Amino acid sequence: MSALPLPANAAPHEEAPTVLDVEASGFGAGSYPIEVGYRLGDGRSYCSLIRPLAHWTHWDPQAERIHHVKREVLLERGREPAIVCRHLNDALRDLTVYCDGWAHDYTWLAMLYDAADMQPAFKLENLRALLTEPEAAHWHIVKQQVTTELRLQRHRASADARILQATLLRLRSPLPSRA
Repeated sequence: MSALPLPANAAPHEEAPTVLDVEASGFGAGSYPIEVGYRLGDGRSYCSLIRPLAHWTHWDPQAERIHHVKREVLLERGREPAIVCRHLNDALRDLTVYCDGWAHDYTWLAMLYDAADMQPAFKLENLRALLTEPEAAHWHIVKQQVTTELRLQRHRASADARILQATLLRLRSPLPSRA
């Protein structure tokens, strides 16, 4: 996937934190990762569908209505967990990577890495740890503004990672002076 530019209001010298997102078959017991995507600090991004293992059978139609990925598509076009994990390890090695749904994303990544019989070569942290209290208080409003401005056509892992990273940059950018 090609690199996408940082938001116009991001300082040119500022490198954003790497952000990762995981889409899943549903929530709760039995759910599994179906897609993983990230956005690096320099704007490069990656996204991959994940082929479910035979015993990964839980499928929530409500989750499908959000991510718009059919299980059949995963079986046809998804990559094997080991291939996805090798790519993640190569691209994210030694980085701290942030996500907004840490409890879910951590669990789904652990399931993905267990399926590949591998360990992550990066550290996953909660995006909330990067926010000051005022930033956290404005997060949802700014995220909605960024989502509207970016006009991304799909609710997918790399698009969500882009929105999260752009929201963080927007919250951190100084307000323009009103002189």
